Amino acid sequence: MKVAVAADHAGYRMKMVVAEWLSEQGHEVLDLGTDSEESVDYPSFCAAAARAVVLGEAERGIVLGGSGQGEAIAANKVRGARAALCHNEWTARLARQHNDANVLSMGARLLADHYALVIVEVFLSTGFEGGRHQGRIDQLREIETEERKA
Repeated sequence: MKVAVAADHAGYRMKMVVAEWLSEQGHEVLDLGTDSEESVDYPSFCAAAARAVVLGEAERGIVLGGSGQGEAIAANKVRGARAALCHNEWTARLARQHNDANVLSMGARLLADHYALVIVEVFLSTGFEGGRHQGRIDQLREIETEERKA
């Protein structure tokens, strides 16, 4: 699977850990920055990862920051992105099963590296259940269409 990864300075170190693990697992990594722990603003990096997913340049995205909250918000500004802030396996699993989330957001200041990798693995290996959840995804797309007209 091709995975777009992006982070701000607070998430940089964890991004490198995640990117290395993804490569070791046989995934292709599209690294969209940042490239150091020098202070940067997160919105452009997270939007780039979300755009890569929406445009089909990557199958999933992972965005990282201090808390992951702003990163999820930024990614969700991209039409078609469904970014989920996940702090554990359960939220990652449900984000995929029920919400067909295509971008994972995590807080590097909140998670140990080894646990973040567990969350990533769950996020990447869990499928969308469809069924009753599909109608909700369709409704989200309708909202995006309405907002585009506004």
